[in-house]
Amino acid sequence: MLKKYLPPCIALSSVLILSLYLILFLTLSLCVVYLILFLTLSLCVYTGVPENTLPEVYPSAADLYQRELTSLQQQSPDGSLSHPELLVAVEMLSSVVLINRALDVGDRNSMWRQLASAVTGLSNVEDEYAQRYMDELMRLKAVAREEGSDYLTWNDIQACVDQVNLTIQEEHERIVAIGQINEALDGGDPQNTLEALLHSAAKLTDVDPSVAQHYYDKLLEARREKAHVRTNSCVYTHTHTHTQWVCFGTELLDWVGFVSQAIQAINRAVDSGEAPKTLAALRSPGAGLYGVTPECVQNYQDDLAKIKQDKTQDGDNGSDWMKHWVKGGHNYYYNLKTGEGSWTEPADFLQNNTQLNKEDIQSVVSGVTTTYNREQLWLANESLIAKLQAGCRGYLVRKGLKERKDFLKSQDPAITTIQAHFRGYKQRKVYIKRKEYLNDHSEDAVKVRSPPTVRVAIFIIKQQYRTLIGGSCSLGHINDVVKIQAFIRANKARDDYKTLINADDPPMAVVRKFVHLLDHSDQDFQEELDLMRLREEVVTNIRSNQQLENDLNLMDIKIGLLVKNKITLQEVVSHSNKLTKKNKGELSNLMMMNKQRGGLKALSKEKRLKLEAYQYLFYLLQTNPTYLAKLIFQMPQNKSTKFMDSVIFTLYNYASNQREEYLLLKLFKTALQEEIKSKVDQIQEIVTGNPTVIKMVVSFNRGARGQNALRQILAPVVKEIMDDKTLNIKTDPVDIYKSWVNQMETQTGEASKLPYEVTPEQAMSHEEVRTRLEASIKNMRTVTDKFLSAIIVSVDKIPYGMRFTSKVLKDTLHEKFPDATEDELLKIVGNLLYYRYMNPAIVAPDAFDIIDLSAGGQLTTDQRRNLGSIAKMLQHAASNKMFLGDNAHLNPINEYLSSSYQKFRRFFLAACDVPSLEDKFNVDQYSDLVTLQKPVIYISIGEVINTHTLLLDHQDAIASEHNDPIHELLEDLGEVPTIESLIGENPLPPGDPNRETMGKTEVSLTLANKFDVPGEANAEMDARTLLLNTKRLIVDVIRFQPGETLTEILEGAANPEQEVEYQRAMQRRAIRDAKTPEKMKQAKPVVDDSLTLQGKKDKIRSNLQRLAELGKVHPENRYQDLINDIAKDIRNQRRYRQRRKAELVKLQQTNAALNSKTAFYNVQIDYYNQYIKTCMDNLASNKGKLSKKPGDTKAKKSKQVSQKYTAARLHEKGVLIEIEDLQTNQFKNVIFEISPSEAVGVFDVKAKFMGVHLETLQLEYQDLLQLQYEGVAVMKLFDRATINVNLLIFLLNKKFYGK
Repeated sequence: MLKKYLPPCIALSSVLILSLYLILFLTLSLCVVYLILFLTLSLCVYTGVPENTLPEVYPSAADLYQRELTSLQQQSPDGSLSHPELLVAVEMLSSVVLINRALDVGDRNSMWRQLASAVTGLSNVEDEYAQRYMDELMRLKAVAREEGSDYLTWNDIQACVDQVNLTIQEEHERIVAIGQINEALDGGDPQNTLEALLHSAAKLTDVDPSVAQHYYDKLLEARREKAHVRTNSCVYTHTHTHTQWVCFGTELLDWVGFVSQAIQAINRAVDSGEAPKTLAALRSPGAGLYGVTPECVQNYQDDLAKIKQDKTQDGDNGSDWMKHWVKGGHNYYYNLKTGEGSWTEPADFLQNNTQLNKEDIQSVVSGVTTTYNREQLWLANESLIAKLQAGCRGYLVRKGLKERKDFLKSQDPAITTIQAHFRGYKQRKVYIKRKEYLNDHSEDAVKVRSPPTVRVAIFIIKQQYRTLIGGSCSLGHINDVVKIQAFIRANKARDDYKTLINADDPPMAVVRKFVHLLDHSDQDFQEELDLMRLREEVVTNIRSNQQLENDLNLMDIKIGLLVKNKITLQEVVSHSNKLTKKNKGELSNLMMMNKQRGGLKALSKEKRLKLEAYQYLFYLLQTNPTYLAKLIFQMPQNKSTKFMDSVIFTLYNYASNQREEYLLLKLFKTALQEEIKSKVDQIQEIVTGNPTVIKMVVSFNRGARGQNALRQILAPVVKEIMDDKTLNIKTDPVDIYKSWVNQMETQTGEASKLPYEVTPEQAMSHEEVRTRLEASIKNMRTVTDKFLSAIIVSVDKIPYGMRFTSKVLKDTLHEKFPDATEDELLKIVGNLLYYRYMNPAIVAPDAFDIIDLSAGGQLTTDQRRNLGSIAKMLQHAASNKMFLGDNAHLNPINEYLSSSYQKFRRFFLAACDVPSLEDKFNVDQYSDLVTLQKPVIYISIGEVINTHTLLLDHQDAIASEHNDPIHELLEDLGEVPTIESLIGENPLPPGDPNRETMGKTEVSLTLANKFDVPGEANAEMDARTLLLNTKRLIVDVIRFQPGETLTEILEGAANPEQEVEYQRAMQRRAIRDAKTPEKMKQAKPVVDDSLTLQGKKDKIRSNLQRLAELGKVHPENRYQDLINDIAKDIRNQRRYRQRRKAELVKLQQTNAALNSKTAFYNVQIDYYNQYIKTCMDNLASNKGKLSKKPGDTKAKKSKQVSQKYTAARLHEKGVLIEIEDLQTNQFKNVIFEISPSEAVGVFDVKAKFMGVHLETLQLEYQDLLQLQYEGVAVMKLFDRATINVNLLIFLLNKKFYGK
């Protein structure tokens, strides 16, 4: 259209202009296109968005692409990358990403595929090294991951490939070098071997040409050993072997030189004649001598000097050379003048004949040390040797005496014959002499025979007899006559008593003679009163000591906290006031409640019925163990333990007499049988678990009585071990090794070259450690033998309760597990007798009063370790357990353990061989009815209420029968009373601290049986009571009316004299009963003393008729069974008196031991009081640090102003951790105000939010310390704020206590 309307020139111009515009437009468009492409590529680099013209890009590796492409861009000459360059770079980087991913998942196939790919662009990648490449790359990847880098770069991978190639090349070169070394060894030329070792490809350092021969010998030796092990003649040594022996050869050269110098120093010290120098030279580490003992220094000097003197007798050859033998069969030549040495023999070598070598010196040291050790062993066992010699001499004397007695016995017939001949000779001689006398006076005999002469002779004889009877000549014989009569009567009495003891049917005359022994004398009453008083004192002292011990333990904790600046001094002083001797003395008085007017012992019918009901209840619990045995297992174990420790032992008065010990052991037996039958499924559960009854038995027998037994058994040997300051038992090889290294460093003053941390196997590789371990084991066996001997000979000293429980345990387990062997049963018995009873007393003798320590004294670490090692040995021996596994180094002791177990086995069998309870204590169903004293227990009001509550809660479980007596007694008692009602005080508000004090108030209960002592109305229905009454009546009758049998006495009539004598005796009995203390009277008289003698006989006949109907007596044998029962009662009364005397002695010993313990506690109290006084004196010199003085009720407000903190500030200090439902940026709006209250150690904490008071609480400082002591790190305030306990205590100390 334009060409039509425009002129030609104009059209041409227009065309040119349009062309220019078109060209310009195209150029600009191309630039724009390139710019867009560049921006697109750049965007692709930065964002990881793939482009159709580029390889696949992985977005997760954007940082890798960015970092690597940026680096390539900077390396480009024009500062930009072309499309081909970019294509190749992205392709390589994507391959690197895939390699990293394969490394992350451990895909070795994908990893090698990318490494070998040409796309990755890696050079020098060899197929045969693929495994090495991948292992090294995985290692580098792990290192990069630890350093925080997610990807290995292409450069890292290429460097790894190059490094692996270089390493493999070096290995190939080294293999070639090793081949050359082996070829040199095969050639037999040490010089060629040295050149091969010096070759750079072998990578060997510190090769010394001077020891070329030694290198050659050692390498050949190593190759021979390897060939011997592998049984292959073509075995080459490797680089590790070469390096090892080259280093060893170099070190050996230094070491041999060091040893040679040390040997030369020893020779010089011996020549000087000074023993201390010789000792220092011998103990030099370079000498390498073992067994050097400082005590033998003079003997070392003398013996070494003597050997040198013997060597110099042949003259000095003047040589400067010494030859030393080195382990492995090599010789080292040392020059004494120059101090240099060589492995090759010098040309002019001549051994110096005056110098001592190492073998000479070690021989002398070993000989002297062995002699010294033997002397010390003899000295240490001198007492044993003396005993052995005494035993041998005794044996020889007894053997000689036995031989002499056997000889004399064998000569009895000859001796009898000689004596018979001699007596016959004497009699014949007398007879002949008498016959000659009569023959010589035959005429006088004829005169005497005439009648007048006979009458005169008779008259003269009568006169002489009267003179003898009434005259003075009888006075010289009257004492002899009395003695003869007394002797005859004593023999008669002894015969009668033997008849009473041994005869099956003792005659009535014998029983009548000893029936007076059933009466109670004044001495009996006095001994019973003493017994009651001692029991009361023992129980009171036990409770007092327990309370005092608890307070002292708490005082230990408080003083410990005070030392650590954790509590104020006022709190310690406050608690100390409870520990004064005055308060301790008042404890027993405050705890007794016998004279309370309104309490359980008040004079009212209601209180009396309540008191009797409790006395009936506790008598039933005491005498019938089934209830308590079942009750123990109805409670949780923690509750039952507390119940046993308090109520049960109190109920039995801590077994302070024979009756209560019998009943307590009966309870143990019943409870143990119940526990085994119901709770033990496998026999080993007794050992691995913690049976309740076993724990209770051990706890009881570790009391005052059992403790005395442990002290008698263990105290002598424990004291001997503690007094031996040289005893140091170490059985751990590592401990022995460390002690040895420390000793060497201390002696030499130089750091040891040995490593300090080693394993037991490494420690045992040292000869010195093995030597010391053997000595320690020997010492341990010696001292363990002493303990074992002390234990196995003391079976009679072990409390009967422990032995009886062992027997019950063995029999009950055998009954439940009949397939168990005797060894298995005895191991469980040993676990009870040794491990649970004796072992703790050996490990910690101070804790069980086996030894006496002063206040503040304690055992040393060595003493505890020694005792612990001994206890461990005895424990293994008692259980027949050998040392294995980690304790394999103690295997030599296993034989000793086996032999010791056999001794323990015999000991356990002997311990289980005990009589039954009835035979031991001579108790039957009549014991409580015939004893003079009624049982009394001392129990706290809190324990009474606790027992009452538990019985009500579990009455159906412990007595399933509804007619069981305990249901009737609990019904009589009714609901559980309060503490205040039993004491007679006004009710206190809940939570009052005085309630706990009131609960500790003690009351004495005189126990009585409601069911087995019936009244007169139903007495005839009880055969046992009827039998007892009848025996009492018979005793009163046969005493005053004679007769051969009971039937004869009952059928005969009593004369007036017998009635009068009987009435006088009854009056004396009434007067004696009136003087009897109330506690010792029977509840109701068994017989009626108001009856006449004939009335009692009638009563006896009536009772005998009823007893015959019940089958209790038999008239056909004239009621001899009753007479036998009375004789048995007489014997039992004598045994009871003997037991009572023994019990008095035992209670006195127990009371003395308790008083000694109390005195020890008083010493500790004085110790604590002195410590507190010192603290108070120090406080006086630093006034102002405490808010209040002890006893000062006025607070010093000037030092204790309130402290206000925002929650943000407490959060910065770390005191406040968080506040629930409140952001941290809101902490500035919360204010905590802490101010001290009037009470010491109590703070008021107020919380405000934006100035509004929210809540106030009291914070007790003692509670914070208790939390800290228990390890509680955080606590809640206001149920929302979480507080750091330790930092809060620190803040309070700083702001309010000046700490």
